[in-house]
Amino acid sequence: MSATDDLPVVRTLDELAELVEQHDGLYVRWSRGPETDLRRVSSKDDLTGVQMPGLSANPLGVEEWWEDRPVRLWVARRLFDYAHLPHEKGPGVQPWVLAGREAARGPDNEPLVVEARPLCRIDRKVIDEAKAEVARQENPWGTLRRS
Repeated sequence: MSATDDLPVVRTLDELAELVEQHDGLYVRWSRGPETDLRRVSSKDDLTGVQMPGLSANPLGVEEWWEDRPVRLWVARRLFDYAHLPHEKGPGVQPWVLAGREAARGPDNEPLVVEARPLCRIDRKVIDEAKAEVARQENPWGTLRRS
């Protein structure tokens, strides 16, 4: 496993949706990047400080019950739900896509991923597109960090 500074950058929501359609087992991680994360491949529980056995990430794979609905909307929601993290976790935190194997679950039931392979970074414009896509839906929705 090795980090790379020259990861490709996904620049549109459609491009990310296409990547999700083409590959199983993808996750999005919000952090300071693979260069930092792959040094120890572990996340820390913010509440208790306990080291967890893998990188805390969110699955991008489309569930069967989604049926033939747009993958673009699925991916938009997966990004939108955690779009608060860069503000909450501080400068340098951004989303990136990885492939890997789920080894366990964290305290928020999030996958803890090992054997992580970074695939790409996600441009900030994709997050803006995701927010706009969610805003176009009929029902109001907020990020998982609702105050």
